[in-house]
Amino acid sequence: MLNITPIPAFSDNYIWMLQRSGSSAVVLVDPGETRRILRQVDEQGIRPVALLITHHHADHAGGIAQLLERFPALEVYGPASENIAGVTHPVRQDDRIDIAEMNISFQILDVPGHTRGHVAYYGEGVLFCGDTVFACGCGRLFEGTPEQMTESLEKIAALPAATKLYCAHEYTLSNIGFARWVEPDNENLLQRDDDDMARQEKGIPTVPSTLDLELKTNPFLRYRVPAVKQAAEEFAGKKLNSDAEVFAAIRRWKDTEYD
Repeated sequence: MLNITPIPAFSDNYIWMLQRSGSSAVVLVDPGETRRILRQVDEQGIRPVALLITHHHADHAGGIAQLLERFPALEVYGPASENIAGVTHPVRQDDRIDIAEMNISFQILDVPGHTRGHVAYYGEGVLFCGDTVFACGCGRLFEGTPEQMTESLEKIAALPAATKLYCAHEYTLSNIGFARWVEPDNENLLQRDDDDMARQEKGIPTVPSTLDLELKTNPFLRYRVPAVKQAAEEFAGKKLNSDAEVFAAIRRWKDTEYD
């Protein structure tokens, strides 16, 4: 059985740890820092065998060097088009990686937008999507374009609806707040607000979510929904003629008036 557990980092990051039942070998996704990881190594006897890096930002890749010092045989996977020190296996769209010690493989998706070379890892019904898609949100466009991001989101939306999305931040309640600006009458969204608020009050992570839930509630995946497009056009004050224009208006709305 594959167990996926969050290791909290910084103020709101999640480092994801993958482990097979009965095995000490683990895979770590986006280790931005190492303090809690190394504590678990010492206390639980786990043994990192591979790192999956989605993009170059320090809160995702900052722990690579220290982990390589402790575990020099680590396999480090990361985006081929980004310069990340310590990456031993550059990956790109449609590559497939196999981690023998974990008996697991992942397909690579190029999902630029948040950064120019951002990648995601898909396998065993789960997607590690970094900062491309958040629970009820998406990453800011620091390096990419709205056209790139909408293409990336289309790739993710085409995955099976039951796919579990493991993003890298606990932003859900704030994201839901903005989503309710966009679609105040979305009953699925109102229910999600109640459900995720209850989880947060109990100290339970709101991620992973499922693609099905995101398609029902996440405005950044719903830019073709008439109500969402209408809200975007009202914010923009003009007719929007493409998916990228609708997405860009929603992203700009959140960046300038909500965050």
